Amino acid sequence: MFQRAIDDFKESAGDAVQLTSLALVAAFAAFVTIVFLCAATFVFVLENYGLIEACLSGAAIFFLITFIAVVALLIRRKAAKKRAAQHAKAASQSFLADPMVVAAGLQLVRAVGIKKLIPILAVGGLALGLLAGRRNPDDGTGVRP
Repeated sequence: MFQRAIDDFKESAGDAVQLTSLALVAAFAAFVTIVFLCAATFVFVLENYGLIEACLSGAAIFFLITFIAVVALLIRRKAAKKRAAQHAKAASQSFLADPMVVAAGLQLVRAVGIKKLIPILAVGGLALGLLAGRRNPDDGTGVRP
């Protein structure tokens, strides 16, 4: 039952390492490209307009790059949260549909007995209901003010 989860984790960790290394190489190449473009722009503006205008154009270029990076980060963070919520929902549904879990539950019922499990299930259901009632649907954090 846990082997599938371990294999999925290994595969995703390997993919993450490969993607991270490729992203670092691409980021370094983009950084060098941007540095040379900024230097060329600075020299061009310095020769045609003057020192102050050249510095302001350099600042404007870096501000634009920073703004684009922040917007991309916010978009990716929102997508990651949505993907994590979908993955958690799918994992909880697949956990209950797993035949091994059903078999383990049936063995537990046989071993303990249905008459002894009813009070335990009632207390568990009550606790689950109390936890579900504590969620605050307004902000999505699950914490009441």
